[in-house]
Amino acid sequence: MTTSSEYLTFGPPEYLDDHARPLAVLVHGFPDTPHTWRHLGPALVADGYRVVAPWLPGYTTPAAGPITVGSYVRRILDVQQEFGGDQRAVLIGHDWGANAGYGVVNHEPAAFRRFVALAVPPTAALGAGLFSYRQLRRSFYIWFIQQVGLAEMALLADGFWESLWADWSPGYDPVDDIAELRRHITADTIAGVINPYRASFNPEFADPGVADEAAAALSPPPVPTLYLHGATDGAIGAELLGDVETYLPAAGSAFRLVDGVGHFLHLEKPEEVAGLIRDWLG
Repeated sequence: MTTSSEYLTFGPPEYLDDHARPLAVLVHGFPDTPHTWRHLGPALVADGYRVVAPWLPGYTTPAAGPITVGSYVRRILDVQQEFGGDQRAVLIGHDWGANAGYGVVNHEPAAFRRFVALAVPPTAALGAGLFSYRQLRRSFYIWFIQQVGLAEMALLADGFWESLWADWSPGYDPVDDIAELRRHITADTIAGVINPYRASFNPEFADPGVADEAAAALSPPPVPTLYLHGATDGAIGAELLGDVETYLPAAGSAFRLVDGVGHFLHLEKPEEVAGLIRDWLG
């Protein structure tokens, strides 16, 4: 694994220049880092991929302007071009990485042949369930993040990330993940990291320059998509997913509910989740 301020790569460095290998782009979510792919990345290298896991904008350096899901979409497409992705490229995203992935495959459907989304389904699949009492209670942090200044202070306080991960993935020990998280989400970067939540509800935080990319994230994916969700996910309840397959319209798409795991399913049962992804990618 090779680390920089822009992305992590897996496998020997020379693999990145070996265009006989198809490109796999792995995108982290919130509150997380590219190190979340430390299990899946090497497995995909073993399957013959070039694997790149970019940092989402705002995580490694203070934001120079508003960061939105549209910024994430543009970043992923830039990485695909930078590494010479072709018609064999695949995209895998977790949480905000999944949400951005819907935008990527809608904005430029030819950029990736297949898309794997973890833990965040197409927006339309959630429907009125987003506003049920149970889900509103789970989503408290989204509404709290709208409190500018207060949210930044609370999220950086001792114990906040630990408690959030415990709620979202009961029983998983995230000590290594949170140590990496705290190295990057600081008082200098926190406002940019959480701005996509604010931009989703308040146009004052949006970036008109990537408005089309942001809007694309609201549509179901037009390419073959595998959607994976943990049965005990504490961020988005599995009971909201009753008709999720309706919103995976492309031929070859599939949905799997993974038992015994929560929001960070790829970390909780890395071998099982990697197996589902590798089998589906073919």
